[in-house]
Amino acid sequence: MGFIHKEKLFSRKWIINYTMIIIGAFIMAAGFVFFITPYKFVPGGVYGISIVLHHMLGTKVGLIALCFDIPLTLIGIKVLGPRFGAKTVVGFFATAFFVDGLTYIYGPDPLVQNDALLSSIFGGVFVGLGLGLIFKAKATSGGSDIVAMIISKYTKLPLGQLMIAVDSAIVLIGLFAFKDWKIPLYSLIVIYVTGRVIDVILQGVSYDKTLFIISDKYEEIRNKIIVDMNRGGTYIKGKGMYNNSDKTIIYTVVNRREMSMLQDYIKRIDPTAFITAINANEILGNGFKSLNDVDTDM
Repeated sequence: MGFIHKEKLFSRKWIINYTMIIIGAFIMAAGFVFFITPYKFVPGGVYGISIVLHHMLGTKVGLIALCFDIPLTLIGIKVLGPRFGAKTVVGFFATAFFVDGLTYIYGPDPLVQNDALLSSIFGGVFVGLGLGLIFKAKATSGGSDIVAMIISKYTKLPLGQLMIAVDSAIVLIGLFAFKDWKIPLYSLIVIYVTGRVIDVILQGVSYDKTLFIISDKYEEIRNKIIVDMNRGGTYIKGKGMYNNSDKTIIYTVVNRREMSMLQDYIKRIDPTAFITAINANEILGNGFKSLNDVDTDM
């Protein structure tokens, strides 16, 4: 995670980012209040610990999460440097406010009664959507992520693995606290769905495919791509490993419908061709998303 960059106050970018943080915090809070907290799910992070304390001691989930977030953020700034800006602080304050506010208005009962599986799925969707918007605004979730970052700094262990380890430890706290194996199992569903939804929000749902095509009929395939499909591509020169012969590799990006058309064409003209298809999460440049639309600030 990069060091913070200041944005011009009340600029269009500033307004959009802070709006996304507030909306994301509200959606995430709704996921906790309506689906997760009533069923005692413990989806890692400071909110996982707060939910355990809430059911054991009757404390407020948002308030306790805030009591963890504030000192952890201060420790993170001290140990890691200024990586946690105002947007992160606004994010965890807003989330705590919305969690306790919605709980006060709606009450402690789940939105869907007697269906823990459905609640775990939709809880993960709501939390993932909210976190995805917060991440898109270049803020962080703070909390237990900071613990993983600090451990990573001193142990040099991979941050991703440490985050999983920290969240897994919090899930196990829920098992010991509630003595019910269903709690960690449902909690893992919440964590998995949350991660998948965050990926969709940050990377988008792409129907584009990156193709690498090796064929002696590369000129015919090139004409199909350029003329019939109105797509571009690049020739890459290579050598075959088996007989050291020269090869021309076509690199191109198409959508799923175009890939099917191109595969049928290649099958007709060169059944021995070799094609590698890779999901393309994001394509930037001519014919796709403009580079000018990309926000590179971190």
